[in-house]
Amino acid sequence: MLSAHPIPILSDNYAWLLRCGETGATAIVDPAEEAPIIAAIEAAGGRLDEIWITHHHGDHIAAVEPVAARYGARIIGAKADAHRLPKLDLAVVEGDNVTLGAATALVVDTPGHTRGHIAYHFAADHVLLCGDTLFSLGCGRLLEGTAEEMFHSLAKFAKLSPETLVCCGHEYTESNAKFALHVDPDNQALVAFAAGVTQQRLAGLSTIPSRLGDEMACNPFLRAPDVASLARLREAKNKF
Repeated sequence: MLSAHPIPILSDNYAWLLRCGETGATAIVDPAEEAPIIAAIEAAGGRLDEIWITHHHGDHIAAVEPVAARYGARIIGAKADAHRLPKLDLAVVEGDNVTLGAATALVVDTPGHTRGHIAYHFAADHVLLCGDTLFSLGCGRLLEGTAEEMFHSLAKFAKLSPETLVCCGHEYTESNAKFALHVDPDNQALVAFAAGVTQQRLAGLSTIPSRLGDEMACNPFLRAPDVASLARLREAKNKF
């Protein structure tokens, strides 16, 4: 029912174009560069109903207001971060359901990278819009939150279906793979996954979205058994 397509923006960001196959309703998640966002919307038929925001950083919200004004789109974001987001038409909290046409997403609080970070999970469609909380083979820097918060945020994702598509905010997979292999060199699933990532990047292809089942097998941050382990991994990654 729901499709999610990455739109490369800025140097290594992705915005996401969501479309309900049943109704044609469309949304953009985290638009931060106007021209490629507009080009993608026009190529998809020129309709934009909503803009969804995961967190307040400029590389996720810089184009929200001009794109919303151009298409008359409704803006949705975290109530906790409303004071530092573009003016919201709908302020959401954990447990809220937001709809796009006939598709429904659950709002999930995911602090760690920022205090007010949220994700959107379309359970029926196996799509997770996770912003900068979870990356393929990595997780976000702890810029405002704590390792404990990040651990619990990732634990929420770990409970989802392994078929879930991880639709994150950056193309960091190749560099994340190098660190993951550094800390978990004997993980054969990771060795194979990393080799595939190298081939994708050599071919100029996106590595995103990834599959949550692969992340559970390969991502050292999702595999961290406790808060202390995640904290050590995140500190080591910062210096890697």
